[in-house]
Amino acid sequence: MKNYPSYRRGPKNPAWLGLCCLIASASCCLTQASEPTSPIGQTVEEFRLSDFRGKEHSLADFASNRIVVVAFLGTECPLAKLYGPRLATLAETFADDGVAFVGINSNTHDSNREIAAYAQRHAIGFPLLKDLGNKVADAMEARRTPEVFVLDQDRVVRYWGCIDDQYGVGYVRDEPTRQDLREAIEELLAGKLVSQPVTEAVGCHIGRVKSPDETAAVTYSNQVARVLQRHCVECHRPGEIAPFSLTSYDEAAGWADTIAEVIEAQRMPPWHANSKHGRFKNERLMTDEEKQTIYDWVASGAPQGDPKQLPEPIEYVTTWRLSRQPDAIIAMRDRPYVVPAEGTVEYQYFVVDPGFNEDQWIRGAEVLPGNRSVVHHAIVFVRAPQDSSHEGLGWLTAFVPGQSNFELPAHQARFIPAGSKFVFQMHYTPTGSPEEDITKVGLLFSDADDVTEELVTLVAINHDFEIPPHARNFPIQATRSDFPPGAKLQAIAPHMHVRGRSFRVEAVDTNNSDHAQVLLDVPHYDFNWQHAYALATPLPLTNNLRLDCTALFDNSEQNFVNPDPSVTVRWGDQTWEEMMIAFLEVSIPVDRASNSRRNESQPLTDAQRTSAEQTAAALIKRFDRDGDGVVRREEAPKAFATFAFVKFDANGDRTITLAEALEASLRSARDKANGNGS
Repeated sequence: MKNYPSYRRGPKNPAWLGLCCLIASASCCLTQASEPTSPIGQTVEEFRLSDFRGKEHSLADFASNRIVVVAFLGTECPLAKLYGPRLATLAETFADDGVAFVGINSNTHDSNREIAAYAQRHAIGFPLLKDLGNKVADAMEARRTPEVFVLDQDRVVRYWGCIDDQYGVGYVRDEPTRQDLREAIEELLAGKLVSQPVTEAVGCHIGRVKSPDETAAVTYSNQVARVLQRHCVECHRPGEIAPFSLTSYDEAAGWADTIAEVIEAQRMPPWHANSKHGRFKNERLMTDEEKQTIYDWVASGAPQGDPKQLPEPIEYVTTWRLSRQPDAIIAMRDRPYVVPAEGTVEYQYFVVDPGFNEDQWIRGAEVLPGNRSVVHHAIVFVRAPQDSSHEGLGWLTAFVPGQSNFELPAHQARFIPAGSKFVFQMHYTPTGSPEEDITKVGLLFSDADDVTEELVTLVAINHDFEIPPHARNFPIQATRSDFPPGAKLQAIAPHMHVRGRSFRVEAVDTNNSDHAQVLLDVPHYDFNWQHAYALATPLPLTNNLRLDCTALFDNSEQNFVNPDPSVTVRWGDQTWEEMMIAFLEVSIPVDRASNSRRNESQPLTDAQRTSAEQTAAALIKRFDRDGDGVVRREEAPKAFATFAFVKFDANGDRTITLAEALEASLRSARDKANGNGS
């Protein structure tokens, strides 16, 4: 193919640049093309390639077919995994209409064995050919995987781009809104011109053959391998959620262009806090020097260098990372959860009884995914028994790729009342084939006599909002100022859903409201990453301190993950609804003098009592779907039913009356006033 006319694929939207792909894995970021020329109207020249079995195929083999679909695929790109089964289905659907499909793998790092495994895993019956030296990819100017070209009977390109729009950079739709490839085929079969001949195909860069400059100062062996070990290999290694490995030169060189692009776009390593505000123990930031090392290496053709200069391989722990074997191991359930091959998997909740007949102090905890290739993140909450004074959401621990455990100093621990249950909140990401998982949490116990500070999870929350249709930057605020004596802020975890755009937390001196310190600024919030930002230096929560939280929400058409920009959005558990919460991890002194975990009880103020009454009335109004004045368990959203219903249902009859809601709200207000609540 040659002498293509210049063509722009449409305006680039800057929103793409800040979105990280969490579609089939937590760590592969998809890329956008630069400005390729358009092949529409150009004739594809004859090619001859071998499949993974060694059998040769040519374009001429399909001379009798009315249409040929050429799909560029890779074995490790998340979108190529998700769309493999869909291409197989389309090939079967149109086979009797004279439509042939052929897959081409031009990645230098994909072997025939890997291509064979890809074909078997996704039940692909059409030929998958190996394009050694990228000759066909170069001739057709293919850039990414997956990317499709639809050729008519004269082998002229009539469609070029994506398969459909269900999966993209930073979003997954329940269903595609456009089935571009299918529509192009149907229009050509009907003798029509393709109505939309060019679409934007997002995906991973094709790993092309490079010409490395072995005299370059920066090489893989001497510098790049060390940078990748520090920032990437934790997830990009066999058995982890990242879709490809970066543990060897051949692997890294094959992904060099993608590595450089996602680093430059600040999508990898995954960290969303603005470096201008705050310092965090768990931050994942590349230095400017490390970034430049990667850029220089890629610009030099990704040279290998002297293998003798390679760093020693890191021995990663694949079991428990705690300082000792867990004192207790709790599984989310006794049988695997089956993750479907594709589509959107809503958060799954699993409630399990750990069998605690006595109060427990937890000094350390770790989530161990049963299948790291599909567990995007997991949060374990504690649901205290109804008669317990220990209120709140009861955050215990969480897992995101690369971060899975906490272990506190000897004097700190979390308190779990006897009779509590654990709630596993699981976020799964499909990989293109069914997978199974049983995730577990391991616990380290502390002796109560050793604990002088309790770690609790408080919240700054706003659930009384309405986001208007098409609003691009809709602000919602939440405030928290009633902290227990001696409390210190240890970490902040902002939480919104898919319309969440940014989140900022400021500490305000109430004696001087003009003085505010930005504790956390997340300018590009990503629902796919549930980060808890651990402060490098804990912040004393003094009487004159107020935490102000401001979140911006994008309910516009420019938000590609937006389920429906035409609706008013209110509080709710589902991803198409919204939340506005700052989880605040706080340490509080244990009061030994009063032989309790807390200080003396304080009575409620009139304002606190009024607020509790309003909260109770709002709960009934929000969840009482049939208007009979009570909330039945089946009326409540899944998360509320899982976490909180038992706290309100005083008599256990699976309904919540206004009186029960008021009593629970008053109890929560009393506990909050005395440092026990959320």
